[in-house]
Formats: sequence, structure tokens, C-alpha cells
Amino acid sequence: MRGIYLKLTLYLIFILSPVHLLSQKIIWQKIDNGLLFAEVASPVKSDYGDSKITLLKIDPKYYDFRLISAKEKHEGNKTVKEWVNSKGLIAGINAGLFQGDDKTNVGYMKNFSFVNNGHLNKNNTITAFNRKDTTVPEIQIIDLQCQNWNELKDKYNSFSQCIRMIDCNQNSTWSQQPDIFSMAVIAMDKHGSALFIFTHSPYSVHNFIDILKLLPLDIYNAMYLEGSSPASFYLNYKGTEVERSGGFDFDQSGSYEKGVASAVPNIIGIARKK
Repeated sequence: MRGIYLKLTLYLIFILSPVHLLSQKIIWQKIDNGLLFAEVASPVKSDYGDSKITLLKIDPKYYDFRLISAKEKHEGNKTVKEWVNSKGLIAGINAGLFQGDDKTNVGYMKNFSFVNNGHLNKNNTITAFNRKDTTVPEIQIIDLQCQNWNELKDKYNSFSQCIRMIDCNQNSTWSQQPDIFSMAVIAMDKHGSALFIFTHSPYSVHNFIDILKLLPLDIYNAMYLEGSSPASFYLNYKGTEVERSGGFDFDQSGSYEKGVASAVPNIIGIARKK
């Protein structure tokens, strides 16, 4: 019933609202050149939590992206906050879903010469960064249905594969499901900036995609990184510290609870370019 209500609400917003009401204003806080932070009220409220969406916009002209994997140097899992602080980073978010060994990404993951998972699975997006030459963007979310993987796989040093949310034509790729989650998401906007996106309040992925499309983010494409309690985001730079952690799953027979930061094996972090 909850999913039906949210879907109806989103439909009414899209169909009945004047165009100027669809573009909710985002007040960005400038942390540094090329780094903007915001928390915005979702245009559709969740039944749990504060319904705020955490956003970090990152201009790759100013920041390097780092893939951190516990498996690479045989380290123990850490919270995103612990990874960021221990690696001298500015911010971090989950790098993707991981397997039952608590180390291996569910899809393809490679960082320079280290291979976390060499298997390309059926998921259709791969975040790629640490480029090898200037013929490609510094970071992009490769859409395997729109782009040639064989041409791009040798253009970057770092890759993390997970589930496509918004494709290269800005269409939602996720069917409606009853379960709702906290979520960590990475997106690219149409101007080449990366977005770390987090919601503690739970939504179905289908509905959260529609919410993101309502916001004035100018999203080009987006990839799901993690949901429920492992989903995490952390920022600590220039006097601004923000930590966000997921909650537990909600389904038709369960309940939603406030989460505590989970130790995870893989994150995408950022560092200021030297």
C-alpha cells in the first residue's frame, strides 16, 4: 500500500503541478572550489526519518577519485568514515554491493593492477575513473547498453560495477518493488560533475529515481551503490563534517529502524588534486 501511495503522489506531482513547482531549489554550500554540499527536503515524504537527501557535487577538475578496497591490501572492513580518515580523503561513499565473503564486489572491480572481481556481470553500469589518457572524461558512469565496453575498458585504471538506475537517455531502469531502503547512489550530471547521493529515509528504488528526476540536478545517468544498513556517506573537509548511515530494510512484514554505520569493504573516495 505504501508503494502505491508514493507512486500516486509522484504521478500527481508530475501531471498536476505547474512546471515551476517541479524544480525545487537546492541551496548549495560551497566547501571549496569544485565541491558543493547540500541537504534538500525530498519532494515526496517517506514514512520514516526526515526525508532529506544528502548531496555532494564534485568537479573532477579539482578532485581525484580513489577506489579503496579492503581486499587489495588485506585490510579489515571499515566504516566509510574510518576509510576516509585512514586514507587521508575528503569524502567517501560505498563503491557497490559486495558478496557474501564481505570483500568481493558483486560486479567487475579493478583498481590499477589490482583486480577485486574480474567478472563482468549483467548489471549495466560501471563507474570508471583514473583515466589513462585525455580522450575520455576524468570520471564517467559507463552505460553498457549505450557505450562500447571493449573500447573503454583500457581507457581507465579504476572501475566499479553495480546496478543502473538512470540510463544514458535519462530514463528510469528500475521496476516498482514493495521493499524500501536507505540508499547510496553515484550519478553524473550533464556538465561532467559527479554526485554522491544519500538518503537515510527509505524509498523504493523506483520511487527514489523519480524523486531525483524531480530535483534540479540535471542528472545524465546514475548507478545504485548500496542499500539498507551498509549504505553510508561521509564528508570531512574545511570545517564541514557530515556522516550519514543507512537503516534496516523495510518489507511488508518488517519494520524500519535507525541504522548504525556498518563496516564495508569497498568505497569510492575523493582527494584534492595537488
